Amino acid sequence: MSIHIYNTLSRSKQPLNPIEPGKVKMYVCGMTVYDYCHLGHARVLVAFDVISRYLRAKGFELTYVRNITDIDDKILRRAEENNEPFEALTSRFIQAMHEDAERLGIEAPDAEPRATAHIADIVTMTATLIDKGYAYHAENGDVYYRVSRFDGYGKLSGKNPEELLSGARIAVDEAKEDPRDFALWKAAKAGEVSWESPWGAGRPGWHIECSAMSTCCLGDNFDIHGGGPDLVFPHHENEIAQSEAATGKAYANTWMHAGAVRVDNEKMSKSLGNFFTIREILDKYHPEVVRYFLISSHYRSAINYSEDNLQIAKQNLERFYHALKGLGNIAERPYAELDLAEPYVARFDAAMADDFNAPEALAVLYEIVRDMNNAGAAGDTERQQELAALLKSLAAVLGILRTGAEEFLQTATEGAISAEEIDALIADRAQAKKDRDFARADQIRAELTDRGVVLEDSREGTTWRRA
Repeated sequence: MSIHIYNTLSRSKQPLNPIEPGKVKMYVCGMTVYDYCHLGHARVLVAFDVISRYLRAKGFELTYVRNITDIDDKILRRAEENNEPFEALTSRFIQAMHEDAERLGIEAPDAEPRATAHIADIVTMTATLIDKGYAYHAENGDVYYRVSRFDGYGKLSGKNPEELLSGARIAVDEAKEDPRDFALWKAAKAGEVSWESPWGAGRPGWHIECSAMSTCCLGDNFDIHGGGPDLVFPHHENEIAQSEAATGKAYANTWMHAGAVRVDNEKMSKSLGNFFTIREILDKYHPEVVRYFLISSHYRSAINYSEDNLQIAKQNLERFYHALKGLGNIAERPYAELDLAEPYVARFDAAMADDFNAPEALAVLYEIVRDMNNAGAAGDTERQQELAALLKSLAAVLGILRTGAEEFLQTATEGAISAEEIDALIADRAQAKKDRDFARADQIRAELTDRGVVLEDSREGTTWRRA
């Protein structure tokens, strides 16, 4: 079954036809590292992690590049506010980003280029654009891209260049020929961080960084370029203009964009007080719950973050783990070894091949859980184990069910009663029952219930999980 992907450039679903058969080259715009990653970053990270997992599961040799912007105006302003070298600031937040990504179960990209390591490539591309007449060195020392020179400007975003011209303004300190022009190289003021170039000391503009890094890592033309919804214009539009003017070739064949994140149906914004970092959310919810929440909507659709929706995600994920509880270590199989003629596998694969439709794929997993529970109730442990292995194998493509069932069901969130306290109270309850002090035993059960702990008694003893 061929994979079809919605291409922002064509505004339609198109079959994935890699430039080189069997191999896929994908570049995704990563973080600008001046602060902790927020929920919008998590959406992009998880979306393209699922995409990369599925492409690899289908046997493609994927080269996944996700860059780091470690020099720009925001970084320099924050470093100045903190009175620290910008390298110290970016190093700290790169480490934090990696920690957040690891907790969310995101696999590392094959390459993670940093803008500061590609200054020479940026300078070379900028010089090429000047030589071809697509850029110019202005009187203020900056180098600007000449938007009017590129005939295809606006083809990704659908924006009309003439309409952009009517609404554009030129700042007092700029020396642009056209208000739509954008900076490729920014001349440094006294004392600013800078690198040498043919146009004097300065630093790169944001857009040219990705053009240089992507082409250096993947070549002039590659298969997929992705990012967040806010990057379509101007960032990705400008990348196309720079790259195609410099190389004379089509830049990326397919453009993919994750949907926006809203908080309680409002745009996420620090000014509205509804801005959440990944680590703030992970203090309250298990990482798999957050990941499940993010994949429960199609990657292109807007997603609404709310306490209610996180609770729903938690409950749905618990259904999977309850079905796996008590079955021991389930040996999952590589996706390539699964039988595509098996109805569950066929439907899961069809969902993922249709623009990576994770919600439809999750619906298949729910049906497997239903049949697992029916098999368990009927005493058919062989079928139950067989379905459990299939569940785990398919879930691995989505990056969920990575935790042991008992461990997941007992994981505490911030402020919750600890496992040690729970075990101690269960031991006290067992002793009370042994002493025939049933009132005390009931009191302990009620206390644990009030503190969000469910006890499950059986002939083998008492187990527990968090409500």
